[in-house]
Amino acid sequence: MERKFINVILLGFGFMFVFTAFQTMGNIEKTILDSISQDDTTFSGDGYTSLAIIYATLAICNWMAPSVITITGPRGAMFIGALTYLFFIVTFLFPRTWLLYVASVLIGAGAAAIWTGQGNYLTLNSDADTISRNSGVFWAMLQCSLFFGNLFVFIKFQGKSHIDVETRNVVFGALSGVCALGIIFLVMLRPTRRANTLEDAKDDNVRHEEEGPLDAFKGALKLFCTRDMLLLSVTFIYTGVELSFFSGVYSPSIGFTLAMGENAKQLVGLSGVFIGMGEVLGGALFGILGSKTTRWGRDPIVIIGYVIHLGSFFLIFVNLPTEAPFGDTNAISYITPSPALAMLCSFLLGFGDACFNTQIYSILGGNYSDNSTSAFALFKFTQSMAAAACFFYSSRAYLSVQLGILGVLATLGTASFVRVEMAARRRARAVAIDAIDDKTGAATQALDDNALHYD
Repeated sequence: MERKFINVILLGFGFMFVFTAFQTMGNIEKTILDSISQDDTTFSGDGYTSLAIIYATLAICNWMAPSVITITGPRGAMFIGALTYLFFIVTFLFPRTWLLYVASVLIGAGAAAIWTGQGNYLTLNSDADTISRNSGVFWAMLQCSLFFGNLFVFIKFQGKSHIDVETRNVVFGALSGVCALGIIFLVMLRPTRRANTLEDAKDDNVRHEEEGPLDAFKGALKLFCTRDMLLLSVTFIYTGVELSFFSGVYSPSIGFTLAMGENAKQLVGLSGVFIGMGEVLGGALFGILGSKTTRWGRDPIVIIGYVIHLGSFFLIFVNLPTEAPFGDTNAISYITPSPALAMLCSFLLGFGDACFNTQIYSILGGNYSDNSTSAFALFKFTQSMAAAACFFYSSRAYLSVQLGILGVLATLGTASFVRVEMAARRRARAVAIDAIDDKTGAATQALDDNALHYD
């Protein structure tokens, strides 16, 4: 197995364990904090507010992430960021309102470092032929975190309408240990460079030395103003809103729908399992087909994700009551709430999300390989701003309103991605034709020179 692919595997394991802890916490945070508030009247922390702070801080700090990476390198940035995830999980063992929000700010800053470092490191270990494969493999490994973490929660929450302190501490302790294991894998990552020759390596080192933190910031700002990046930002916004919806709104809404039955709270964890199954299947599928997606183009996969998401939004609309995001409710929607249909929608949300994100990673790593740090930082900035906005309005907007917003943004985001991908293919064809013309012209010139020589 080639060295760079081993690095991708280690990266996948590191993120899988770190985000087994965090994504599980994000999925159950609203439910857990409601239980803590019932046990401790002095605690007033809110799950939606915490998640909104995380993503707002992440968005702001993404502008500084390229500058940080010029100092720490991608591995150092990921290690520092992972430590903030561990701190965030540990604070739930000592529930304090002020500590929850302080930890939310810290993990937001750490997330900017870990995700920008990840995008840069993945690009350094990929090329035009392997970026789609590596993106798919990494995404599948990352999203195993949803499967394992939420399966554990499903078992621990079984038969509980209220999450007691003993159960909470067992869950938090286990997730802290899993997060620490992920940090160990990130420490094992080996240095790499994109350069293929000694001379290229020297050039890369010179550029690295010349580019300081201020230059990195200016480069990110300049890249953000380009036409393709502005178009892709519409896609990033959609992925941010749907990320916050399925990770922090949809699963708790299932648990709040009391018509689901006495095990409604248990379905919160099971929903996360099915989301993870969809994510893993999508990532693995597009990892296996990675070399072919480059030939077909990335837009067909994004369009598939778009259709799947629209279908899931409609099914959620008819299955869950529109008051579900606000707390326990006995209301019903157009049909009697069905746990099986809710789990199907969870799977579709995960699979559609994998369609979008694997192709975003592929297009950023392929089209911006020379400026991957800034490209991935801008991706996370835009996505996080959208996610934060969604969490801010999630506690006030009815489910039907949130689904309507998702449908509109999905349409705009898909159209923007397709336009950028089609333009990239046209440029690639033009370059290929020019290369053929140059070779043909050189061959013709050589024949003419030979003819003159013999004359």
